[in-house]
Amino acid sequence: MLIAKEKRQTNMAEYILYLWQVEDLLRALNFDPDQIGKTLVARFDVDHDTRLEIYDWYKNLASMMEKERVTKSGHLQFILNLIDDLNRFHMQLLQSGKDPQYPTLFQLAKPVINEFKLKSTDTDEHDIRMAFQALYSIILLRLQKKEISPSTQTAIDHISRMMGHLSARYLQHEKGKFEI
Repeated sequence: MLIAKEKRQTNMAEYILYLWQVEDLLRALNFDPDQIGKTLVARFDVDHDTRLEIYDWYKNLASMMEKERVTKSGHLQFILNLIDDLNRFHMQLLQSGKDPQYPTLFQLAKPVINEFKLKSTDTDEHDIRMAFQALYSIILLRLQKKEISPSTQTAIDHISRMMGHLSARYLQHEKGKFEI
C-alpha cells in the first residue's frame, strides 16, 4: 500500500507493474490471510495502525481478485482500466503533436512491441498493453535470475524510456500541468 501510493503519484507505469507483482504474490500465497500478514505486511517497519491499514489493503486486493475471478491468471479490472487510459493518452499524444519527443520514443519502441506481440498469445492487444507485458516479462526473468541478452536489454530499454515518458506526461496531464 505504501509503495503503491508512492508509485501512483510518481510513475504510473511502475505503479501498474507493481500491482501486477502484488497480484502474483497474492496468488503465490494462495490468498491466505496469515501468509499475507507474515510475508507481505511484516516486512514494513510501521506503527500498528499503519500495519493494519496495509493488511486491509492486501486483503481487499485479494478479495477483488477472487470476485473478479483472476485468482489463477489475469489482472484486476481497475488496473486494466488504467492501462486503457494510458493507451488513450498515448494515442492523443501521438495525434496532437504537443510533445515532439514522444513520437520518436514510440517509433524506437514500436518494433520491439511488434516483435513481442508476435510471440504473444494476445496478438489483438494494443501497444501499451503489450509494452506492459514485455516489461513484466523482463521483471519475471530477473526475479528468476535468468540471463537477459544485451540485445533484449537494449530493446526493453526503448520500451522503458517510452513508458517512463508516457507516465510522466500522463501524471502531468492529471495534475493539469500538460494539455493535449
